[in-house]
Amino acid sequence: MTVLVPVLGDQLSHNLASLRETSPADAVVLMMEVADETRYVRHHKRKIVLVLSAMRHFADELRAAGWRIDYVALDDPDNTGSFTGEVERALTRHEIRSIRIVEPGEWRVKRAIDGWSKRFGRPVDMLADDRFICGILEFQTWAQSRNDLVMEFFYRAMRRKTGLLMTAEGQPVGGQWNLDAQNRAPPKRGLRFPQPMSFAPDATTAAVLDLVAARFATHFGRLEGFDLPVTADQARAALAHFVATALPDFGTYQDAMVTGEDWLFHSWLSPALNLGLLCPIDVCDAAAEAFAAGRVPLNAVEGFIRQIIGWREYVRGYYWLEMPEVAHANALAATRPLPEFYWTGETDMRCMAEAIRNTRDNSYAHHIQRLMVLGNFAMLAGVLPQDVADWFLVVYADAYEWVELPNVIAMSQHADGGRMATKPYAGGGAYINRMSDHCARCRYDVKQKTGPDACPFNALYWDFLARHEKRFRRNRRMTNMYASWDRMSVETRQAYRDSAAAFLASLEPAAPGWARAPAAYG
Repeated sequence: MTVLVPVLGDQLSHNLASLRETSPADAVVLMMEVADETRYVRHHKRKIVLVLSAMRHFADELRAAGWRIDYVALDDPDNTGSFTGEVERALTRHEIRSIRIVEPGEWRVKRAIDGWSKRFGRPVDMLADDRFICGILEFQTWAQSRNDLVMEFFYRAMRRKTGLLMTAEGQPVGGQWNLDAQNRAPPKRGLRFPQPMSFAPDATTAAVLDLVAARFATHFGRLEGFDLPVTADQARAALAHFVATALPDFGTYQDAMVTGEDWLFHSWLSPALNLGLLCPIDVCDAAAEAFAAGRVPLNAVEGFIRQIIGWREYVRGYYWLEMPEVAHANALAATRPLPEFYWTGETDMRCMAEAIRNTRDNSYAHHIQRLMVLGNFAMLAGVLPQDVADWFLVVYADAYEWVELPNVIAMSQHADGGRMATKPYAGGGAYINRMSDHCARCRYDVKQKTGPDACPFNALYWDFLARHEKRFRRNRRMTNMYASWDRMSVETRQAYRDSAAAFLASLEPAAPGWARAPAAYG
């Protein structure tokens, strides 16, 4: 009799708790490529390749380290298509006394695992995922002690816990916790942008590319040029490359957008982080060491570390605190279906077209494209937040529900009613013009406020504030916006409302059934 250790596709870490606490001599490691995970939403082709290739490479590494591996491939004719089904099959192949697994990242998967002990008649030992800095219970304790879930205060707690960028006296290096005010520079002409490190597909990845091309041909996205890291060694090389070539300028220009430049100074390490190929503390330590050696300025390293130990940990805690109710949240009563151009990229709004092209080609867009272009437009237009969340989950290689859903439902769409963000992340064309070069090359005129040639973001912004005036007028962070609205003439206000209505009426909805399989939350 032995222990069955299922390792899920985003748990590809050699220091995984279930592996640390089990002897290779007394275990069977079960790894499963299950169809349900590739189609519960119709994932971008690149994401499917990334996960399957990384899983196969990780299984090979475990075999080389002496582990007994039971690997179920996607094209196995007996594949049941589900985690539960594959665990049940494994129990018939091996004499198993118990199951040991690290808690999954997604609520629907945990709900399934919670039923295993009763179904299989064996004890199931579910271990905390200590690859994260803040445990789920730790976050819940923190949240219960306060009225508002302000990320900044959580981030400071994580700085103190880790000691990252802290002095011996317990103060933030440089005297400030947050240097975001130094990280909002628009792009300058003549900037040269380093490319992320590229990894040519080996035989394993090539086989997965062929499989995905044949089996998922109708899924969104392009496979050509796939070059993401699929092993821990590759991911560590990509991290070192980023720290040396891009991190020094990451902070200053992290909010900038440039036509035709897909990466700017961003790391594109999040797929490797979310798969488990990189440890978040190791990533932060590499950045902090570069700062300590004088190779990276403080505003860059602080902004980068804040995204990992601050925002990434915070949204994970928020997800487990608020699920499953937050998945259905729609505080702004948005009902519009997702526009078709989110799939085709066929829009005259250059900022939207650029972000969607990058998404289609690379399964990537950086955080300002996601928040202040793609997400901002959807919120202003009143798109159903669940449609927006499903789209984000489909299209990005780093999207797992625990990180994607809070970022979209709560932060981007303000659908949780302000539990996460104290004001909606709404912006008009002026913001996009300031932070990008898109507007100068756009069919629409960002300086025109209304009419068919005006930037649609301008009218949509004011229409959004008008539609939700009762909710937001008393928000102290929105006082200036409504003061500007109050100064407008009745005719000007109506012109904004009419322009927004005309533009929204022109949008074609996406075809039904484009993203999600039958409801995952019951």
